[in-house]
Amino acid sequence: MKVMKFGGTSVGSPQRFKEVAKLIHNGQQNFVVLSAMSGTTNSLVEIADYYKKGNPESAQAIINILRTKYNDHVAELYSKSDTRKRTKEILNTIFNMLLSFSDKEYNDAVEKEILAQGEIMSTNMMTNYLKEQGIKATLLPAFAFMRIDESREPDIKYLSEHLIPLIEEHKDTELFITQGFICL
Repeated sequence: MKVMKFGGTSVGSPQRFKEVAKLIHNGQQNFVVLSAMSGTTNSLVEIADYYKKGNPESAQAIINILRTKYNDHVAELYSKSDTRKRTKEILNTIFNMLLSFSDKEYNDAVEKEILAQGEIMSTNMMTNYLKEQGIKATLLPAFAFMRIDESREPDIKYLSEHLIPLIEEHKDTELFITQGFICL
C-alpha cells in the first residue's frame, strides 16, 4: 500500500479532483491524504480571525462566498444528482456549523475546529466522487487514528493501534481517503 499526499492546489478545482482521482486509482490499494482545496484554508483563517475580533458579519460574508464556490464545484464535479445532493448536504452542514460560531465564545479550540473544515470538505468531496465513479473508497477521518505526542510528533503507537484495525475492517477498499493537518 502506498501513502499519497496531495496539497490544496492538487484539489483546487473540479478538473484537478478528476486528475487526482486518475492518479490514485491505479489498481493498488492506496492511502490518500488530502489537504483543503486551494484557497480554503486562507478563507478559514480569515473567518476565524473575524470571529476572534468579534466581527461575525464579516465572517458570515466569507462563509457565504466559500459556500458559493463549493456549490459551483459540486455542480461541475459530479454527474449524478444523488451524489450532488449528498455532497451538498455534507457541505451545508459544515457551512452552517461555521455560521454557528457567531453565537459562541471564541477560543483556541474554536479556531482549530474552524481550520479543520477545509480538509473535511475536500475528503468528503473526493470520496463521493470516487464512489460515483464506481471505485471502492472509504473515508477514514483523521481523528479516528491520528494523534501527536507531547513533542508534537505523530504518536506512532497510537496510530498503529487505531489505523490498522480500520484498514482491516475495510479489506475490499481500493482507496482510503483521509485528511492532512487534522489530529488529536
